[in-house]
Amino acid sequence: MKKFLSFAAFCLIVQGISGQVFKRDAPFAHTYSIVARDQKTGKMAVAVQSHWFSVGTVVSWGEAGVGVVATQSFVNKSFGIRGLALLKEGKTPEQALEILLHNDEAKAVRQVAILDSKGRVATHTGSSCIKYAGHIQGDNFSVQANMMLSDKVWPAMAKAFKEHSDLPIAERILETMKAAEKEGGDIRGKQSAAILVVRGESTGEPWEDRLIDLRVDDHTSPIEELSRLLKVYRAYEHMNKGDLAVEKNNMQLASREYKSAEAMFPDNLEMKYWHAITLANNNKLEEAAKMLKGIFQKDKNWRKLTKRLPESGILNLSKKDLKMLLDL
Repeated sequence: MKKFLSFAAFCLIVQGISGQVFKRDAPFAHTYSIVARDQKTGKMAVAVQSHWFSVGTVVSWGEAGVGVVATQSFVNKSFGIRGLALLKEGKTPEQALEILLHNDEAKAVRQVAILDSKGRVATHTGSSCIKYAGHIQGDNFSVQANMMLSDKVWPAMAKAFKEHSDLPIAERILETMKAAEKEGGDIRGKQSAAILVVRGESTGEPWEDRLIDLRVDDHTSPIEELSRLLKVYRAYEHMNKGDLAVEKNNMQLASREYKSAEAMFPDNLEMKYWHAITLANNNKLEEAAKMLKGIFQKDKNWRKLTKRLPESGILNLSKKDLKMLLDL
């Protein structure tokens, strides 16, 4: 029967190799990640994948107008918050990283990457990180990995990031992550992934500055699932733009945005439903009725919801027109 090392026993072995001391409660997030900045928009992003549960809650950190941080291997989570705080004080990524590691007894097994709002980067791969481990810095990005199947992973990531400069930063980063998987990725396999995108400049309203924050905590194919979620996010961006166009009484633009969303997810009833309600509110009852009939046939609860909307002022129709829709 095979005997498996406990986490504490593993730490003791690494301690013997490196001469460093490790805490038993240190998160054990071996992984690959990227920190990057879009030169055109200034947006900054950090993404990660690992064979570890909910890796996005441990590795990735970011703040609009400040920067992004990836802290991994034997993780010191404080590096995320403290790294960003040091950048806010005016420190460069190199200076911030030096301060973080200065009194860190476990720096030999740390891996950290910091990128600021100017696109400057600093990266550390400890000498005792489990191979294959390494990093590559480039213009406005750094890729880093440890406990990989081969030493081809992070070079493939850097290559993919450079080759997909035409894509929005989130999609560009996902292509980078896919390149890592094509080279084998984490030697243990895959379990969770996350992507965070923040504005290049703060609006002063933090709730508006975190643009994308998607996590896949436990999945057999986390990168593929993250790609699907990003596509859903983009579809709802069109929905939100459609709603804004309605507020401005630009029905032509609203219709285009709603149709774009529906084209991405043709089976999503909610997208179709609110498009139909918008049409009804703008006296396009024939078009609205055609859409609502199909929706009601697939799920009768949408009919019940339609009946409730006038009470909240969301659907403004005469009793006759409302009855016509409800009788579909």
